[in-house]
Amino acid sequence: MPPTRRPVSHTDSEDPVQVRRAYRLRAYPTRPQEGRAVRLLNDHCDLYNAALQERRDAWRKCNVRITYSHQSAQLKEIRAADPDGQGRHSFTAQQQTLRRLNVAFQAFFRRAQDTNRHQGKVGYPRFKPYQRFNQVLFVAGDGARWEPANDGRWAYARFQAVGQIKVKQHRKIVGRAKALQLKREDRRWYVIVIVDTEIEPLPPTGRRVGVDVGLARFLTTSDGQVVDNPRFLDAAQARIAELQRRNERAQPGSGNRRRLRRQLAREWRRIANQRRDFHHKAARALVNSCDTVALENLRVASMTASASGTVEQPGVNVAQKAGLNRSILDAGWAQFTRILTAKAASAGRRVVRVDPSHTSVTCHVCSARCTRPRQDTVVCPSCGQWDADVNGARNIAARAGLGSGQASAA
Repeated sequence: MPPTRRPVSHTDSEDPVQVRRAYRLRAYPTRPQEGRAVRLLNDHCDLYNAALQERRDAWRKCNVRITYSHQSAQLKEIRAADPDGQGRHSFTAQQQTLRRLNVAFQAFFRRAQDTNRHQGKVGYPRFKPYQRFNQVLFVAGDGARWEPANDGRWAYARFQAVGQIKVKQHRKIVGRAKALQLKREDRRWYVIVIVDTEIEPLPPTGRRVGVDVGLARFLTTSDGQVVDNPRFLDAAQARIAELQRRNERAQPGSGNRRRLRRQLAREWRRIANQRRDFHHKAARALVNSCDTVALENLRVASMTASASGTVEQPGVNVAQKAGLNRSILDAGWAQFTRILTAKAASAGRRVVRVDPSHTSVTCHVCSARCTRPRQDTVVCPSCGQWDADVNGARNIAARAGLGSGQASAA
């Protein structure tokens, strides 16, 4: 969960601005605690699916829309009718699960209203199997309690119906814990501590840049700084392909197939961790050295939509589009933007998003339309040849009101 700005009172301009931050820490439950945690997830999954079924049936049979408030009001009766099941768990955590379903429906309604963007595929909320329901959110002090480490590496998180779990606190947690999340990733467990903390502004640097993200280079700034694209998925593609082939040949339900699935999960987790670490470091470098960063407001989900088409109208260049989609998702522009925005909010920096249309093929000097003989080069009929990424970054800076963005790199 990225940090977000908390509202500031207009009656007192001296009140500090707060942001919400999340710390992800590895947890080490005992075998009995792990069994209880699995049951906790399963019971919350049952609640989620039952609430979804109620909404579906009410609309299909009676044309009635069920809201979160209706379903939350039923929790007391549900808990009383099932004291050894739903009644064992935190009431407020169950409310968070119902809110989670409500958020899914709100996103569905937004997509349904924007049919042009989603081309009719709006994604109605689906039932979740136990294997894909992997997290439960608690309100701190109501069903969960956080005990930070005191001069030691072990902290403790207590969850209702699970117990007190050891947590490896590898970094100091700044701020007051507002919520705790218990999360399962494959065979690992994590506790996510969500806190409110005050902004700690960094000293001004005088540097304001536009940033163009890409595939050949991960990012290029308007003053010429370049960060290469590490391509973590390409580096691991051979290992993943071999494990997938072996997994497909293994007997369904066998121990060998389970081991191969765990190995595949480890490989994908390793790639995700590498990518996240790279994004954090690249974002931190920009936040430390820039007062304002301008980015394109990219719609990555639309950019990576499938080109396969339909049986009646099959797509063209499907293999090439699939490869492009894989490269875009490997770069992780959306995750990088979220991380950069979160770090900027915590440091009192500013992130500006601009319209991405034609930034690379418009000359940043005279605004003429350029030709692009090569992927890394654009040619203006009046100004000559430019580096495509630098030209795009300077257009982004200009659209954000930062001038040309050609100041010396810090």
